[in-house]
Amino acid sequence: MFTPDQSLLRGATQRRLGRRDALRLGGLSALGAALAACGVQGKGSPEVSVDAGTLANFWQGKKQNGKLDFANWPLYMDPERPELKKFTQRTGIQVNYQEVIQEMGPWFAKVQPQLSAKQPIGFDLMVITNGIQFGQFRSAGFLAPLDHAQLPNFTKNAAPKYAQEAFDPGNVFSVPWASGMTGIAYDPAKTGREITSLADLWDSKFKGKVGMMSDLTELANFGLLAAGIKPAGSTEEDWKKAAAKLKKQKDAGIVRKYYEQDYVDALGNGELWISQAWSGDVFQKNLSDGTNLKFVIPQEGGTIWTDNFAIPVTAANPVDALMLIDFFYETENAASLAEYINYVCPVPGAQAQIKKDAAALSGSDRAEMQQVASSPLVFPSDADYAKLHYYVNFNTAEEQQIFSSIFDPIVLG
Repeated sequence: MFTPDQSLLRGATQRRLGRRDALRLGGLSALGAALAACGVQGKGSPEVSVDAGTLANFWQGKKQNGKLDFANWPLYMDPERPELKKFTQRTGIQVNYQEVIQEMGPWFAKVQPQLSAKQPIGFDLMVITNGIQFGQFRSAGFLAPLDHAQLPNFTKNAAPKYAQEAFDPGNVFSVPWASGMTGIAYDPAKTGREITSLADLWDSKFKGKVGMMSDLTELANFGLLAAGIKPAGSTEEDWKKAAAKLKKQKDAGIVRKYYEQDYVDALGNGELWISQAWSGDVFQKNLSDGTNLKFVIPQEGGTIWTDNFAIPVTAANPVDALMLIDFFYETENAASLAEYINYVCPVPGAQAQIKKDAAALSGSDRAEMQQVASSPLVFPSDADYAKLHYYVNFNTAEEQQIFSSIFDPIVLG
């Protein structure tokens, strides 16, 4: 068991580079990731599920092998890997952990040839984001169906929201590693009022002080929600309605700029008063810089993005992979990870463990750990989850290209 002081050393009270920073520093946005995969298409039906027979056939004869190759994003686990050391100590399974995923588009393009040829990709477990590439992985038959009988901790401890994912209903092929929310951040000293609605992003009182995201999926989601349309299941006609609403906001001079991750600094220095924002950025900015930015999920709804555990269908050690997945759904291990990465934790019960860890500390260390435990940006309420929507679903590169052609002119024009 890790002591609270060791948890603290993992960086829970310091602002760190995070998952989204890795995208920015790599010089690519989520749009770049999607475009990088254009022309690299999944094959098969867009809606894929498995019956009991198929599930049994895949797992028949599979056994624990004592080793596991795990592909993840940079900056998504303590560099000392304390959780993996604990897992190995308990199970004897040796984990080769590699931070090799930088963007979803290039990652899909890299492994697609081997998976198409039914060959191993060198990894038994990977963390992949909901979006166009997830749809391509799924529809091509590249993901192993998960045996939930071997995932009792997920069944017991996961937040109900994660059993309702539009991109993978019923968690047939995936369960969450971590999540984040997209909502509105604002400086109450500048706005002079509480912000509660997407309509505030269109308010002429904030002309030139509103930030919107250059990431097309994030931008479009807010346009759709502002138009009263749920992103999942939206159509090309819906996209055009959302784009028209966003264009009206732009033409009125309300938007100062379409930002990447630099919006959070613009909020901090007063360049912006109100902006589309990622929950983790706001939490970390306030924790490290002492700002008083507020984050709200607007009444019309916000976005939830999810990075997911998935097992390639050609994995050599799928049983070992399932064991590690379920390990991270133990409350103590989920808490340990959340204390370091500060993203939305899919295990609500981890909140009590972090509070317990905080109680063993003192002074500012204790206060800062308590902030992690009590933050709705790490542990959203049921009411918050109810207002969160998944991204627009893409099953082919052609759909994504149509989508991009509709929203590109807003950001680039």
